[in-house]
Amino acid sequence: MIEPTAKLPPNNTSISINKEEQVISPWKEAWQSFRKNKAALFGLGVVLFFILLAIFADLIAPFGFKETELANKHLPPSSTHWFGTDEFGRDILSRVIYGARISLRVGFLAVCGSVIAGSFLGIVAGYYGRWVDGIISRVFDILLAFPSILLAIAIVAILGPSLQNAMIAITIINVPTFGRLLRSRVLSIKEEEYILAAKAIGMKDGRILFHHVLPNSLAPIIVQGSLSIATAIIEAAALGFLGLGAQPPTPEWGKMLADSKDFIIQAPWTIFFPGVAIMLTVLGFNLMGDGLRDALDPRMKR
Repeated sequence: MIEPTAKLPPNNTSISINKEEQVISPWKEAWQSFRKNKAALFGLGVVLFFILLAIFADLIAPFGFKETELANKHLPPSSTHWFGTDEFGRDILSRVIYGARISLRVGFLAVCGSVIAGSFLGIVAGYYGRWVDGIISRVFDILLAFPSILLAIAIVAILGPSLQNAMIAITIINVPTFGRLLRSRVLSIKEEEYILAAKAIGMKDGRILFHHVLPNSLAPIIVQGSLSIATAIIEAAALGFLGLGAQPPTPEWGKMLADSKDFIIQAPWTIFFPGVAIMLTVLGFNLMGDGLRDALDPRMKR
């Protein structure tokens, strides 16, 4: 018995592949989604602007941030001093530019420390559970029971006022944020089939955590990290304003606000420009963080 042969398509028929159906990486898809968010792009532009100011401060600043000239104190903005001068005759524009280096360094380093410590504790608590989870979670609860700025003030008061100690305090108060985030993420991931399969074939816990659990938790870490940098900059400015952060003559924005508060009527520009710098930097990170959240969170997809 001869079986019927399959009919072949005509020669002029071609199989077309829709480009939209081609598989693209999740990170590329997230970038495409991020680019469509104008507010997020504006935030990214602001952040990059201040990062470039911080990197090239030595080339951009017209004066040194320590250069004083008492004869020129409290000069209003002019062609020579675009942002005016302070009570010591120092150029405010130069100090704001150098202040970007201080504030961004505090924000990035403090958040990096919080991410490392908080992620480690959160992954361990969520993966092993039981008494390990109980101890770590209670530590997080204790830290979160205090208002963050008050806890930071207490830590700096114990360690002593300095920029480095302020950075340590900001790192500590942000650890529970990342710890609880990673703990909840691990609790859901560790029940996935690929994790159970990895355990079944005898894969060690360390390899499971760093090769499977952590890579699948990067998206929320990135989003929370970008938002936490803005918070860290505000906290550093608050500690500097209270005299617990950067010490003179370091051009930290919060310290500049504290030094200028007595001259707000006589020379309002001395407090205006550092305040605007803080506002724009925090706004940039918040807008960028919101855009990253929308791009990386599958529940935000439309």
